[in-house]
Amino acid sequence: MDEEKEKMKTGRKVVLALILILLILTAAAYGYGVHYFTDHFLPGSQVNGFNCSYKTAEETENLLAKEVQAYVLTVETRNNGKESITAKEAGLVYKPGDGAKKLIKKQDRYKWFLAFNQKKKYTLETETEYNDQNKLTETVKKLKCMQKDNMEKPEDACIRDNGETYEIQPEKEGTTLDTKKVQKVIRKAISAGDKSVSLEKTDCYKKPSVYKDDATLKKDCDQMNKLTSCVITYDFSDRSEQLDRNTIKDWLTKDANGDYTVDKNQIAAYVNSLGYKYDTFGCTRTFTTYDGRQKTIKGGDYGWAIDQTTETEWLYNAILAGTTEVRQPAYAYSGLCRDTNDIGNTYVEIDLTNQRMVFYKDGQLLVDTPVVTGCVRKGYSTPTGCFALDAMRSPAVLKGPGYASPVTYWMPFSGGVGIHDASWRSQYGGQIYITNGSHGCVNTPKDQAATIYNNISVGVPIIVYE
Repeated sequence: MDEEKEKMKTGRKVVLALILILLILTAAAYGYGVHYFTDHFLPGSQVNGFNCSYKTAEETENLLAKEVQAYVLTVETRNNGKESITAKEAGLVYKPGDGAKKLIKKQDRYKWFLAFNQKKKYTLETETEYNDQNKLTETVKKLKCMQKDNMEKPEDACIRDNGETYEIQPEKEGTTLDTKKVQKVIRKAISAGDKSVSLEKTDCYKKPSVYKDDATLKKDCDQMNKLTSCVITYDFSDRSEQLDRNTIKDWLTKDANGDYTVDKNQIAAYVNSLGYKYDTFGCTRTFTTYDGRQKTIKGGDYGWAIDQTTETEWLYNAILAGTTEVRQPAYAYSGLCRDTNDIGNTYVEIDLTNQRMVFYKDGQLLVDTPVVTGCVRKGYSTPTGCFALDAMRSPAVLKGPGYASPVTYWMPFSGGVGIHDASWRSQYGGQIYITNGSHGCVNTPKDQAATIYNNISVGVPIIVYE
């Protein structure tokens, strides 16, 4: 019995000794763990994505340094372009700090034994510095997007003539960069550790100054289209002249208020050109005589002349209103026929050399008679030219220095010179006019004068030539 009791006591002592040893070992292990994790990361610790379990602050810093060395900034350019800058190209290096040490100190090292199944993630701001301040600047300058040959200048929205109307041509953004801003934006992105930076989103591209939705641009386009919508067709009987946008567009100008209008001087010049082309009043013309000869007729007061002031004012207002119209211009002087041959088919023709006068009405010869015209020797020659019949009187008394002659038919065409009967004459034609001619009038047999008088009207052309 005693031996058994002694064995039991010995066994208890061994168990207690083992327990004590185990406790001592446990305490030692615990203490070692507390001590170890005083300067090591607990199991399951991640810093900036790196597994830092059991690593010291220095070892962690080395990992973070590798992270910086592997850093790449993607530079996004317009039109889906991409370029990159590495840490090496930027001259970027890791700047050691005490961030990792602070994280380790914040750990609950006394519960290290509970950390084996934990997953603890830390984010530590890595500090960087440049080993060469100018290296990044030079690297940015070498980017493709920073080269002048690759920079397309922005273009403002503008008004374009498509041949039929004016339309707004949209702006072009271009690819020209504000190089100074690019340097600042990229440096800031790298300092912040950004993985990418968009030069477009950060407003690094130079912008057009005028966009297609610009209110002034729209107003100008509308005004230009209205002003050039005017179509005026000038009717000159057997000819016409059309004025449309092809001409008016060159007259556009802006007034003091910034609104589009038309240059009145240009309109006046255009109306003047119409006069130069179509006016016949007092102009030299070619005339085919009764016997088929071609005569150049100068002077006189028959013909057409556009009223420049009136027509310029009308046309100016018509363009402003966008008028479309077929029109005869306002005339200061007008004839009876507006054809190219404005003498037409009704006229009196007086041949001074042959002392002959003919009268056509609507192309029919009604009178062909000898006459006596102004006395050449006394300086009373009948004036030549193309005249318009000024008046008609029956009877009339023709008065002048030293004479008063009653006539039955009086048809003046050049001041005091006209066609009339001459009862005091018994002969006409030949060479009478040289020494015994009139004071300038056309002396005509009474019956022939009567025919003319009864078939003519004021305004009919009277052509006189030698």
